[in-house]
Amino acid sequence: MRQLQLPVFKFTEEQKEFRKKVRSFLQAEKQKGTFDTHADSWLSAYSEEFSKKIGAQGWIGITFPGKYGGQARSSIDRYIVTEELLAFGAPVASHWFADRQSGPLLLKFGTEEQKEFFIPKIVKGECYFSIGLSEPNSGSDLASLKTTAERVDGGWIVNGMKTWTSGAHHSHYMITLCRTSPQDPKNRHGGMSQLIIDLKSDGVTIRPIQFLTGEHHFNEIFLENVFVPDNRVVGEVGNGWAQGLTELAFERSGPERILSTFPLLEEAIRLLKEKKDHRGLMDASKLVSRMWSLRNMSIGIAALLEEKKDVNLAAALVKDLGNSFEQHVAEVIRLLLPAVPSKNAEDEYARLLAESILHGPGFTIRGGTTEILRGIVGKGVISA
Repeated sequence: MRQLQLPVFKFTEEQKEFRKKVRSFLQAEKQKGTFDTHADSWLSAYSEEFSKKIGAQGWIGITFPGKYGGQARSSIDRYIVTEELLAFGAPVASHWFADRQSGPLLLKFGTEEQKEFFIPKIVKGECYFSIGLSEPNSGSDLASLKTTAERVDGGWIVNGMKTWTSGAHHSHYMITLCRTSPQDPKNRHGGMSQLIIDLKSDGVTIRPIQFLTGEHHFNEIFLENVFVPDNRVVGEVGNGWAQGLTELAFERSGPERILSTFPLLEEAIRLLKEKKDHRGLMDASKLVSRMWSLRNMSIGIAALLEEKKDVNLAAALVKDLGNSFEQHVAEVIRLLLPAVPSKNAEDEYARLLAESILHGPGFTIRGGTTEILRGIVGKGVISA
């Protein structure tokens, strides 16, 4: 039986100074009224203007090679930027997926033409991606997907449907997993490929799936005879499943899996201090200690990524633990500080509470359901 161990990481003085720089920038922007704080901001708070500001600082694609406009900095530096953005609840959803997974995927599997075309735009905060994985009739069994790509002269014709597609109404492109050859019962994960679909293409229809708050983040996407040229195939035809697993490791391993409700926790602690509610602060401190443990695990994964090690198992574990923690934060805080949650409230606490509670059901779905994650962990521990 495998024992999962994550490294204990300590930030260097240089990294601590870098954190101060990022924090000072965000404090200044917050004071100028550039943005309002939101819970779950990485998924639901959009601002093209703010994304371009972050890009101008060099903090999108911070780990990408310099030849494509990146800073070639460490995964730990990226972790610092990500953590500060989430702690401030800044509107980063526009560029989030391109920075977190589409860019790294293209750098690992893409052609030189694709890298030169897409990566500099991503780094500037001007090019946004969505991820085309889930389908309405596949559930958590992604290998049963039905979206197909048929080869034609000069490219592929794509037909099918994707759902729960984050931010597609804001995105320029979607990296789409589809079948490029018939399903083989003996190899269910074979015959799939990743294609870059221009979301402005003929035959693409995007329809909203609204949150309980009325916000529009998720979408369902209909693909009807959509043409995709050959130069928009990512990696090898037929290797889409393996490439997609690499992409999911990036998706599951970051601090966004533990900090979605941090703005609510921080605001609650501020109010409890104002009220001199010592018992409430004791309960809140338990949440802080649990968050700190998860944070150390998450930083350990960042350290493994820096060493180019496989983090699939560790990322699945931390995402599962983190998602349940995020939901627990909202449940505990609403009892400590009763209020009427309202997305449109002028009171920041009531608004953050509404966002945290009503976004909560999605925490255990996005990036892999709880059952799928625990299956990955169980198989990984037992088989090793």
